[in-house]
Amino acid sequence: MNPVVRQFSLLADTLAESEAVHSSSGTGTLMLLLTIFVLAVFVGVEIIAKIPPTLHTPLMSGSNAISGITLVGAILESGKGGGPLATSLGLVAVVLATVNVVGGFVVTDRMLSMFKSKKKQS
Repeated sequence: MNPVVRQFSLLADTLAESEAVHSSSGTGTLMLLLTIFVLAVFVGVEIIAKIPPTLHTPLMSGSNAISGITLVGAILESGKGGGPLATSLGLVAVVLATVNVVGGFVVTDRMLSMFKSKKKQS
């Protein structure tokens, strides 16, 4: 078994036990969520660091698709009417997700244009 996967599995078991003990307090839940976030950051960095440059364009396209899903989720959440703070944060999420999607497509288009053959002009 991969050492990273083994460590993640052990930590997930420990977190599950910890959550069972602290289920009555909000602090336990917050610590669980923060730990999962930190683990996700470390796993993401490890995965991205090992990707060869030839796969960056296909992965960028997949990332754009995920950002599109994030955009749809941000639109849905901002329209729920959970108060002015929730609506404002939803609007910020929509703007940032839109910038991410558009920027991703611009970068992907630029990378793909480097592989196109140049036509001779007469």
